[in-house]
Amino acid sequence: MSDKFPNLTVLHHPVIEHKLARMRDVNTPHFQFQTLLEEISIFLFYEASAALETVPYPLDTPLEPLTGRRLKHEVLLVPILRAGIGISSGITKVWSEAVVGMIGMYRDHDTLQPVDYFLRLPANLGDMTTFLLDPMLATGGSAAAAAAKLKEKGARRLVLITLIAAPEGVAHLAEQHPDMKIYTAALDRQLNEKGYILPGLGDAGDRYFGV
Repeated sequence: MSDKFPNLTVLHHPVIEHKLARMRDVNTPHFQFQTLLEEISIFLFYEASAALETVPYPLDTPLEPLTGRRLKHEVLLVPILRAGIGISSGITKVWSEAVVGMIGMYRDHDTLQPVDYFLRLPANLGDMTTFLLDPMLATGGSAAAAAAKLKEKGARRLVLITLIAAPEGVAHLAEQHPDMKIYTAALDRQLNEKGYILPGLGDAGDRYFGV
């Protein structure tokens, strides 16, 4: 947890730092970028899911009865298209039970404002824990708009997973959605005049898909 941003958790781990450095490298090809993004996403979900509530349930092992634990609420993953798909692809490798919704939203390169074009969510959204997924938290406009849309549809437990965050985006989300926790692999220095994160890693969607 950050002292300046109490809603932000930055994961400090040597394996994450190693993989993230390779992602930042302009010479890393897209197929390696894909694998690295998905692998880091698993680390982030592991940390973000530590706060999930569990409830007891009775079961039988091959030897005797036992009271085990299971999640109280289903997990819903909502990637912001298209780059967020890389995060959901990583998470579902370790949590295949997750339900996956989608929200189509992009940032207008001239106005830097979010534009939404697609939404697919389950009807019982309010009964789930929702993880909003976007590799880059830059201005925070798209993530804030997506979070508002999810709340409008009934989301009550909302968490953001992002690989790299800018202070400007974290501050914007803290103002717009103070109840939403943010988990990231790095808090970078700042945005440039075009709204890109510095030092960043470029356009995550382009580098993940190769186009």
